[in-house]
Amino acid sequence: MTANHSRQLLVLPDRDCAEEAAERLSGELPGLARPELVRDALAGEDDAEDAQWLVVLEAPGADGWSAEQLVLLDGIAAGLDGWREED
Repeated sequence: MTANHSRQLLVLPDRDCAEEAAERLSGELPGLARPELVRDALAGEDDAEDAQWLVVLEAPGADGWSAEQLVLLDGIAAGLDGWREED
């Protein structure tokens, strides 16, 4: 069973966590395209300390993400005090 969402976002508290997640994903999912790291300021916040970091991931294949891959993404995000969202 696969999810139809081709893009997944890992929302993480800082750049170090985002870089670690991207590195771990490259090791765990060798066919995955290079993750994109994006700084995302929280709405209404001017302080750079209140920025989240997104790891933007495209589906590794035309069939989308497998349930096992989504569980892996959830585990990596949770282990770094973040979460996964579908885009």
